Amino acid sequence: MISIAGSGILAFGLYNVHSLSGVTEGGVLGLTLLLHHWLNLSPALGSLVLNVLCYLLGWQTLGRRFIALSALAGGSFSLWYCLLEQFPPVYPAIGEYPLAAAVLGAVFVGVGVGLCVRSGGAPGGDDALAMSLGKLLKLPLQWIYLASDLAVLLLSLSYIPLGRIAYSLLTVIISGQLIGLVAKKENRASAPSADQARH
Repeated sequence: MISIAGSGILAFGLYNVHSLSGVTEGGVLGLTLLLHHWLNLSPALGSLVLNVLCYLLGWQTLGRRFIALSALAGGSFSLWYCLLEQFPPVYPAIGEYPLAAAVLGAVFVGVGVGLCVRSGGAPGGDDALAMSLGKLLKLPLQWIYLASDLAVLLLSLSYIPLGRIAYSLLTVIISGQLIGLVAKKENRASAPSADQARH
């Protein structure tokens, strides 16, 4: 249930905020856009390949249960998003306020993805990558998100104006920290082994 609720929060934020703001993303989505710009690689193919690679790493590192919970999170996200598309956005003018959109969107993404990660699954390929690297490197999840997003945003400066990147940077910093904090609460409550903690 936590994963389904998290996917709903994530879908709500992406539909009502991020899809209207024009702010780019880090992670797999940002890398997909970068590959499309420089290599003319279709985003449909690029995102598929990158997500599959990330989930394969997650399966090797985190096991079958991770894949099952990720399928639940990803499937729930798609269903929530399809449902939301039946209604107009709550506040269509949010795109005119990029700073507010960056912060508000980050809150929805951070809490939504954080709840999915807290339950043991990953709604997207970059979430699977972050969880896997967190376990392998024994680093806090929020810093894995920040490092990977920063790398993609820095590369995106090759074709995106600095002003837009600044809002994207704010979004990924806030959402990455929130994901780590929301996921961390479960770790404390369930008292996992040192190998599982990632903190």
